[in-house]
Amino acid sequence: MKNFLSGNPLARNAFWMVLGQALRLVIQTLYFIEIARSLGVRNYGAFISVVALVAIVYPFGSLGSGSLLIKSVARDKNLFSSYWGKALTTTAIFGSLLLLVVLVVSQLALPPKIPHRLVALVAVSDIIGLNIISIAAQAFQAFDRLIYTAAINVMISAGRLLGAFILIAIIPHPSALQWGYIYFGGTAVVATTAWLLVSKILGSPEFNWHRSRAELREGFYFSASQTTQTIYNDIDKTMLARLATLEATGVYGAAYRLIDVIFVPVSALLASAYPNFFRMGVDGISSSLTYAKPLLLRAMKYAGLMGLIVLLSANLVPYILGAEYAATAEALRWLAVLPVLKVAHRFLSDALTGAGYQALRTVIQAGVAIFNVVINLWLIPSYSWRGAAWASIASDAALACAIGAAALVLSRRSRMVFVGAMSDVSADLE
Repeated sequence: MKNFLSGNPLARNAFWMVLGQALRLVIQTLYFIEIARSLGVRNYGAFISVVALVAIVYPFGSLGSGSLLIKSVARDKNLFSSYWGKALTTTAIFGSLLLLVVLVVSQLALPPKIPHRLVALVAVSDIIGLNIISIAAQAFQAFDRLIYTAAINVMISAGRLLGAFILIAIIPHPSALQWGYIYFGGTAVVATTAWLLVSKILGSPEFNWHRSRAELREGFYFSASQTTQTIYNDIDKTMLARLATLEATGVYGAAYRLIDVIFVPVSALLASAYPNFFRMGVDGISSSLTYAKPLLLRAMKYAGLMGLIVLLSANLVPYILGAEYAATAEALRWLAVLPVLKVAHRFLSDALTGAGYQALRTVIQAGVAIFNVVINLWLIPSYSWRGAAWASIASDAALACAIGAAALVLSRRSRMVFVGAMSDVSADLE
């Protein structure tokens, strides 16, 4: 085992990420159960609707700095201090501006009954704090030192679980706002710890903001891609809070959260492989797709198995979360197909990104995000959380088909160009 891990970087990194994500999976499950049960379906619905709204603008808080860091440092380690400093400076500037945007938009997008202080606490935690944590994890990812990436990911979940235990010990049934204060405090502690860890192990940042137009454009594409992904994943929670009820938001949000937990091991594999997509992508889309294929097939088997388990065990949810969440069992059965669909488009999307087609990936995701919003506007008022579930399935299926078609067309075009070039070389030699 030791020789295998030392001789296979991807296996070693995947091992650490899976180990870290397994621990995180246990922690997140306990955290989710504690928060869902103590808040109750209504307060949980209020909290998850705020998190979903903030998540839409969260990627623009760093303007793709983490992905640019991985791309650049994976190819040249000497660039780390510069890109680490750029990432922190960019997050401070853009994150502060976005805080104001969220506070204004929340008054229109969320029900009046949700406190503005809760929005502010979640916005500061995620737009600034969570971005710093994510960039710190990506810094170690760029150096293929994913043991630290896994540790940082575990820290954020452990911090929130500890905060939940402390809060519930003091106030057995807290409000969404009271949980917001704990959420903010835990994020602040982990963000500071992650910053210090990166600076000590990898090097101090060189603070500057200067970026070329090409980097700004690419960073925008990375952020837009994440935002569009968040829209078709999470905008339905915010729309449910506004167009339906907080109870419906809690039922659906709990089911979707369980799907996210199931997807954690796949996320670990994607994180381990991400730098390699950029390295393989230097040789074109065919190379990155060849790299993606065996990983996709393994992940697809896992996703199919977990989807089946979800279908068979969904009725256990009310026994774990409480009778208020009885409808979550039905929601979970509807969403059981999502892990398979997400595996299909996530690996193919990273293959496009690694080969330099981030702009195309972003355009496709933006189209699906618009589609998701439109059908949610139609379905949610009539069918509540069931409409949101149907919209999610349709959106992920559409994205898988569109990304798959783009990858196929680009791969075929790449092979035709290669064959044509070889023909020209042969002609010249003759």
